[in-house]
Amino acid sequence: MIVMVVSVIACLLFTTRYLFSGRALLWARIIMLLFNVIGMGWFLGRAIIYHLISGPSLIIETVIVGFMTQLICTGFVLVAVTLRFFWRRMMAVPVDESRRRLLSHAAVYPAVAAGLSIYGGFWERQATVERVYTIPVKGLGAGEGYRLAQISDIHLGSFFSVADLDALLRRVAAQKPDMLAITGDLFDDVTQNEKAAQILERYVDAFPDGIWFAFGNHEHFRGIDTIRKYLAKTRVNVLCNENRKVPGKNLYLLGVDYPMDRPHFEAQRKNYMQQAMKNLPADVPAILLAHHPECIDDGAANDIALTLTGHTHGSQFGFLGQPLFPVFKYTRGVVKIGDSYGYVHSGNGSWFPFRLGCPPEIAYFTLKNA
Repeated sequence: MIVMVVSVIACLLFTTRYLFSGRALLWARIIMLLFNVIGMGWFLGRAIIYHLISGPSLIIETVIVGFMTQLICTGFVLVAVTLRFFWRRMMAVPVDESRRRLLSHAAVYPAVAAGLSIYGGFWERQATVERVYTIPVKGLGAGEGYRLAQISDIHLGSFFSVADLDALLRRVAAQKPDMLAITGDLFDDVTQNEKAAQILERYVDAFPDGIWFAFGNHEHFRGIDTIRKYLAKTRVNVLCNENRKVPGKNLYLLGVDYPMDRPHFEAQRKNYMQQAMKNLPADVPAILLAHHPECIDDGAANDIALTLTGHTHGSQFGFLGQPLFPVFKYTRGVVKIGDSYGYVHSGNGSWFPFRLGCPPEIAYFTLKNA
């Protein structure tokens, strides 16, 4: 949030001076300042507004699109100014004082920025893609061709309703995978969490080996004990620092809780993994469900064939298939460590309703003998 505020201020002070001049510059700054102050109030107060009026999510989405338009426009202007500076230095082009402030074709920048923002805020964040992977697994035997699907980071709430969850599960079930894995941050709205658990229960039979679930940090934020009670009323397989054999299959699933003790994150994470490994038979194919992507290292250290994670949302911004802000050790996609594989899911929802170059996804994995 601090980054957003600072970026908006930078936009007001920097971008407008290259796009406008005279009184137009003054009015542009006044309008943008009013929009940002009011918009920031809407965004910060969304939890209260959501319960007071109808349709707040559309208003907040519009505010986000406005913010992103400014930020993207700032990026365009920064690139243009930088390129112009170096061009003039290299080519010894004299500065035209009459056009010092205004860039050529300046109106193009906000227009393109607005187009990208509308696309990211209203289209791409809902344009779920399907990704298919084949994973070699030692000792798989008769399990050749086993298929599982993964969804993650739904963030139930203002921007992802229970109806959206139902539609997502229906779409996954239509592909007929053998099981569905959910790697946390589904339950994120205390008013809808119980209904979400009931929807999961309705889809258990759509997957021959059921639905398997590991907790994320947002389940803790929204009342982990209450969410446990909701899930206990269903047939969803909840894995919390434990392992379980898939009935009738030569395959085990492990699941670890999210380490909430931030000062001792690594120690707690490894402790959870040790608990999950307890009594796991040696040399059996196993899949680990975790929320934080650094658990991929724990899976590899324990010879787990495949570790499925989420949490990062793939950074929500990407370029040419790569995350634009890779702030995590593993941010998006497939990770290979020795004979072990890991996967960081890009997420299906978000608390910040905007995606650009990083659409929500459903990941499908087919296991084959290594």
